[in-house]
Amino acid sequence: PPRRGVTRPSLKLALLSDLHANLPALDACLAHARVQGATHYAILGDIVGYGPHPSEVVERCRELQLQGATVLRGNHDVLPVNPVLTGSTWADMTAAWTFKHLDDLQREWLAQLPLTATLGSVFLVHATADAPEKWHYVMDERLASRSLDAASQDAAIRYVFGGHVHQQTLYYRGTGRQLMPFKPRAGVAIPVGPHRHWLATVGSCGQPRDGDTRASYALLDLAANVLTFHRVAYDHLSVVRDMRVAGLPEVLATRLESGR
Repeated sequence: PPRRGVTRPSLKLALLSDLHANLPALDACLAHARVQGATHYAILGDIVGYGPHPSEVVERCRELQLQGATVLRGNHDVLPVNPVLTGSTWADMTAAWTFKHLDDLQREWLAQLPLTATLGSVFLVHATADAPEKWHYVMDERLASRSLDAASQDAAIRYVFGGHVHQQTLYYRGTGRQLMPFKPRAGVAIPVGPHRHWLATVGSCGQPRDGDTRASYALLDLAANVLTFHRVAYDHLSVVRDMRVAGLPEVLATRLESGR
């Protein structure tokens, strides 16, 4: 079941997902969020996988958790704990590599992370609230609606945040039942009043796939009832070099190089 926490009225919640073992991207987003006045951090899963810095990123997230951050488990965090070495997907191939670059304590820490969490009116999940363990992708209004309906069975929930799709999108429900999609612009604050229900995918910090190489995250200001999606530049080419040196699949280095 979701863990319930206390949400302060002044909460500024930085939401990061799909870090994918990319330490420079994570550090760049954390530094940007601090400048924006973030008071709490939520890591929405896929801490490892694909990228060349699994141990370092796990340690950074463990430090954040000790400081009060909420950290969730994603599908890529399951694979290196007990990797299926079929070699049939890029995820399988990097899971085997990641397994070797994590120690026992780090793998145990990933394994015990929860799938969901609740902070007052905010529901957090990597994929969807209706079946978090099945890793469904929120790709359209129908799937967003199923997730939002499941979370909002708790009447206190007004906001659902996830990742998994590597895209930044906002859905909202007004007076009717149908959700409306909204494509945010980086750095532009969006009013998200609690009179409506909202679901957002916050994009990928460590492996964006929309043609923009900048890292993604979002910041929810509950005092002002605004949500801002951010893009943060960092030295992504240094990470591409690290991937190639590590011998990770070339297609993953090319994807990070192009942002696709």
